Amino acid sequence: MEAFLVSTSIVALAEIGDKTQLLAFILAARFRAPWPIILGILVATLANHAFAAALGTWITSLMEPETLRWVLGLSFIGMAIWVLIPDKLDNTETTGTRFGVFGTTLVTFFLAEMGDKTQIATVALAAQYHTLIAVVMGTTLGMMIANVPAVILGERIANRIPVRTVHMVAAAIFAVLGVLTLAGAGSRFGF
Repeated sequence: MEAFLVSTSIVALAEIGDKTQLLAFILAARFRAPWPIILGILVATLANHAFAAALGTWITSLMEPETLRWVLGLSFIGMAIWVLIPDKLDNTETTGTRFGVFGTTLVTFFLAEMGDKTQIATVALAAQYHTLIAVVMGTTLGMMIANVPAVILGERIANRIPVRTVHMVAAAIFAVLGVLTLAGAGSRFGF
């Protein structure tokens, strides 16, 4: 349950102001069809985060526990810094509508999420907790918590969320996880 709750909260906070959330705003404004967009985000996130969590789980089998502890701890601290850097969305990420609203959302969201903060956080969380399903479900829920309101409420909500404050909270959570991991808090998991 801890892996699920931590994964949900970290990703929900990290996603505020992220390029994929900006993409959700753009898709909502462009297509004005919230349900196919939400479904596209859900499917893209499940696929992307399942791959990321599988990678994180696999990485744990390649490293010695002490090395893994340092890699994870420093990764979480790196994520804390990265979360403080505002994202910008490339205009090329929403081109093409030949796949319809759902297909366009699925493809653009999946591609935008590749190498994104939340995908890398999913890799690290899966490596930390060794529970692929709880992490994927948690990170996916976190993405939906951040993106569904973006799709439904669009620009009206964007101006009311103190993005900088949310990023500071997310950065603090990542930093605490990093320090705890480096201090050996994950030793119950074998690293």
